[in-house]
Parts: sequence; C-alpha cells; structure tokens
Amino acid sequence: MIGSLQRLVESFDRLSETATRFGAQRIGRRSALSALGTAIAGSAILPMLPFDRSGGAALAASTRDAGDETCEYWRYCALDGFLCTCCGGSLASCPPGSEASKVTWVGTCQSPADNKAYLISYNDCCGQVSCGNCLCNYNLKERPGYRMGVHNDINWCMANSRGLYHCTVAAVIGTG
Repeated sequence: MIGSLQRLVESFDRLSETATRFGAQRIGRRSALSALGTAIAGSAILPMLPFDRSGGAALAASTRDAGDETCEYWRYCALDGFLCTCCGGSLASCPPGSEASKVTWVGTCQSPADNKAYLISYNDCCGQVSCGNCLCNYNLKERPGYRMGVHNDINWCMANSRGLYHCTVAAVIGTG
C-alpha cells in the first residue's frame, strides 16, 4: 500500500515537472503575467456590463391594481422615470409605438397586500420622446452606480436602435 502511494506521488511529481517545463519553454514570464493581469481585469469588469433581462417581462401580469398610477404604488419602490400606466401602457407592457429596452435594472419591493417581497424588472420603453406624465423618482434601497443591474439613473435605452426614453414599466419577475 505504501509502495503504491509512493509510486503515485512520484508519477504526479513527474507529470507536474513535465507540464511546468513545457510551459516554461513556450511561455515567457512577462506574457504569462500579462495574460493573468488581463484575465483579472476582465473578470472585474464583467459584472458592470449591461445584461438582458427582458425575457422575464413575459412572465409578468399586466392587470391593473388600485393606485398603479401614483408614485407610492408598491411596485415602483426603485423606479426613476415616467410611469407607462400614465402614458398608454400598463404595468408590464410598453405603450404602442415604443419598445422595451433590451437591458433593465431590478429592485425588490414589498407588496402590502401579502407582505411578500417581489423582484421587479424595470424596463424603459424606448423609441419615442419622453411621455412627460407621472414622473417618479422613488429610490428606496437604491444601489451605487457601479452595480449597473440595480441602478436606476441610467438611460437603459442605450442598447436599442432607437435610444429615446419614453417611460418605464414595472414587471414582477419573481418572489423573494
């Protein structure tokens, strides 16, 4: 048993030495450090890139609730913009002539009806000039701008071909 364990350790040592020598012959220290630095910098930037969450909007209910045209409505706890319910749209769909942003921000809001926390996807509706009705800037638990997925002060229409901001919908995409 001890002899087989010793042979296993020796073969691992030989394999490690061979791999190290192979790498040292083909890769210089500077290029290896450069590749490592690039990988570390790239992994640090990755969470800041915009990402597509619009697929979750299809799961949201589009029924109207009492008070959904006021800024104090529970779904708007992280909304910054014009309410699409005041601009010809609904809680979960954009008004005619505009399209949902390809990237969104999210917030977690608590419903007073069942006292549950819900994950809300805030989609900007793009392609038309600003609606101008029902401006809300309700920043409950707003996060700093370096975490783009939870920041509401960005024009999320930047990923669309028609980058004009019109209004914002608040679609429920999950429970907390």
